[in-house]
Amino acid sequence: MGTKERVVVAMSGGVDSAVAAGLLMEKGYDLVGVTMHLWDAAGENQVGRCCSPVDREDARRVCEFLGIPHYVIDERESFREHVVNPFVDEYQAGRTPSPCVHCNRTVKLSFLQGLAQKFGAERVATGHYARLQRAPSGETRLLRGRDRGKDQSYFLFGVPRETLGRLIFPVGELEKDETREVARRLALPNADKDDSQELCFVPDGNIRGFIEQDRGETAPGRIVDESGVELGSHEGITGFTVGQRRGLGLGGGPARYVLKVIADSNEVVVGPEERLMATSAQVENAAWIGETPLEPFEAHVRIRYRHEPARAEVRPLDGGFQVHFEEGQRAIAPGQAAVVYQGEEVLGGGFIA
Repeated sequence: MGTKERVVVAMSGGVDSAVAAGLLMEKGYDLVGVTMHLWDAAGENQVGRCCSPVDREDARRVCEFLGIPHYVIDERESFREHVVNPFVDEYQAGRTPSPCVHCNRTVKLSFLQGLAQKFGAERVATGHYARLQRAPSGETRLLRGRDRGKDQSYFLFGVPRETLGRLIFPVGELEKDETREVARRLALPNADKDDSQELCFVPDGNIRGFIEQDRGETAPGRIVDESGVELGSHEGITGFTVGQRRGLGLGGGPARYVLKVIADSNEVVVGPEERLMATSAQVENAAWIGETPLEPFEAHVRIRYRHEPARAEVRPLDGGFQVHFEEGQRAIAPGQAAVVYQGEEVLGGGFIA
């Protein structure tokens, strides 16, 4: 390919980024591996699961195996400012945040694009399960990953279009088991490493415990039904999310689900499952990959990561949009991202008000 094109590869220590690097190496790119040190667990000489010392060592071993340089970049201050603090703020406001959206938009991909230029690279590669398509006009389209179970396009709607245009997603066309097969074919040292499942900065999944450690103890309050009748109490609203059933501590009786979290009164409102269904949502802080739409249009909208996009009408508003679903959707949670698709393509998204 003549002079080799240099590409910065984001190396998390996991198998997906390792395979991304391996595939690009096979194609003859000149690679530089970069691992981002994002978080230290309080009181311990450890970091979250996706950026722990073990993960950084695994990333180093993969880069050494491939014969490419490896750098660890300290981005803890930025991660705290742009991801962790807003995460805690949102839960304290009675909302359910989407930290991976904010991380990709503010900390990881745009930062890596700027860093790439310092390494003399034009593009950045990651192990995301998403696809990019270059339109004849030169614009870059963001598409769902071929593996529907691993598709991460939901987390990428807010990445600036100029950043998207310089990204490479080498595993986006692969199913997860195919990624594993490639890792074994290439004899990568982490080929059989388990996937990370939890938030990198809350690896035990105890959100309330994390927030109490970060901000101090949360205030107790009431669990009430929709008419305001007290049914029980809670130790703090942080960690509750719309649609939740477990952990309410209400004992016997009919099944109840969290319908609303009211920060002003420190109350958690519960009710029957059918009350979780809704046909509309208000979305704010919208970001569009292409031109900002001005007129209502038909699309599919995804209201959380594991939600299959549902048919809806999208009505643009100043800074946001309204969504009107053809069929009721379960547990539309304020704070979560609502991402708009047409077919395979991500048009944009925002955050549920």
